[in-house]
Amino acid sequence: MLLQRRTGKWVLAAIAPLLLGAWYAISLPGVTPALAETPEPGVEARTNETPLVTGLPDFTKLVERYGSSVVNVSSTGTKAVANAGPMPGIPEDHPFYDFFRRFGVPAPSQEDAPVRRGQGSGFIISADGLILTNAHVVGKDSEITVKLTDRREYPAEIVGIDTVSDVAVLRIDAKDLPAVKIGDADKLKVGEWVIAIGSPFGFENTVTSGIVSGKSRSLPDGRYVPFIQTDVAVNPGNSGGPLFNMNGEVVGINSQIFSRTGGYMGLSFAIPVDVAINVKNQLVAHGSVTRGRIGVRIQEVDQTLANSFNLPQPHGALVSQVEPGSPADKAGIRGGDIIVAVDGEMLEQMSQLPATIAAKRPGTKVRLDIWRGGKKQGINVTVGSFENEKTAAVEPTDKMETGKLGLAVRELTTEEKAKLKSDDGVFVERADGPAALAGMRRGDVILAVGSTPVKSVAQLIELSKQPGKTIALLIQRNDQRSYVPIDVG
Repeated sequence: MLLQRRTGKWVLAAIAPLLLGAWYAISLPGVTPALAETPEPGVEARTNETPLVTGLPDFTKLVERYGSSVVNVSSTGTKAVANAGPMPGIPEDHPFYDFFRRFGVPAPSQEDAPVRRGQGSGFIISADGLILTNAHVVGKDSEITVKLTDRREYPAEIVGIDTVSDVAVLRIDAKDLPAVKIGDADKLKVGEWVIAIGSPFGFENTVTSGIVSGKSRSLPDGRYVPFIQTDVAVNPGNSGGPLFNMNGEVVGINSQIFSRTGGYMGLSFAIPVDVAINVKNQLVAHGSVTRGRIGVRIQEVDQTLANSFNLPQPHGALVSQVEPGSPADKAGIRGGDIIVAVDGEMLEQMSQLPATIAAKRPGTKVRLDIWRGGKKQGINVTVGSFENEKTAAVEPTDKMETGKLGLAVRELTTEEKAKLKSDDGVFVERADGPAALAGMRRGDVILAVGSTPVKSVAQLIELSKQPGKTIALLIQRNDQRSYVPIDVG
């Protein structure tokens, strides 16, 4: 018998299964092994089969070789970094808000304002100091410090940030650094062993392992990222760190977790490395990211819908709406079509379509196989350009009291205006300082300052210059409108 210590008490644990397994493994000369039974007719004998699973992996060599390529990333600034909230991109009343939480930087308390500090991970992708991490780990107005495993620290320059994919590129002034080897996320298989290296809760170069639980997962705030799902333990501080396969190749960037508590609960998600490298290449070359679009609204195809459209099996993306004048509209795509393949690549899930199209360069022609009227046909579509939502921050200056609001806002998209049934308003991307204290948050729409309607970001900036210690903003949150007084005194 074996003694095990659990929750402070010593308990007995039988080891009979171990002994039993050992007994079965013994085979004496001239004696037929106990498991070699005569197979039933039509049943193949299994005694000589190669086991499907043998032993557990040893990660030591992988960690020894590439552990030094993983860095600690810390940020300090007077503005909230991109991950200041537990779920950027999703309002607090969203049904998934309590389930999905970012884990690079916990939400700072009001006592910490206006100085915000964050911590995450990253990894070196070139010997001359180029580093990949998550966008929500850093902020454009933050001072970034990168710490290597040998305790050297460097100030980091932000080469570029792409909030849509949650990828950021940093650069430090150093040479001959240990870079990782980039793998192919498409070759990952469900059940394959992977490991994460990062700085959970500040414990630098921590290694955790698990398996790939799923691929091409779609999350509420990740329309253009086909996430890799794993059961690798990741926690606050792991964000931005690498996910390695057993060949020592980086296949993903650890980015999100599924949690009811904010801590690890068995479900973690990584950005495929090919998505990250594509974003990195564009940020380094152009300082921005261009994505393809065709202008359709889609939904998942379940068995019931497949039956309704006489589709042999449920797969692909059902087009529920086509944007007028969009590339899809011009090509003849219409509501009720089911897109089942792009350039010959089968779409098993709806979530694959946005990521696949976004990866295409605008102007590229793609062939879409669609299911229409009970049969498949091909349609060529010229990919358009995804219109990035530009954010205009209300910056604090000596001459403009608007900065005291602590807001970053942008113009409303055509779709958002249609939903609001109004051309007025600006979208709140981030609320900090007085605005956050007043209860404003990302997703709010500012409709007016006092009784004056707000039609643009520029107008909001001008209206916020008005004298006084309080500015009343009329906001809409979901279907409710109310005035929020902002104390700027």
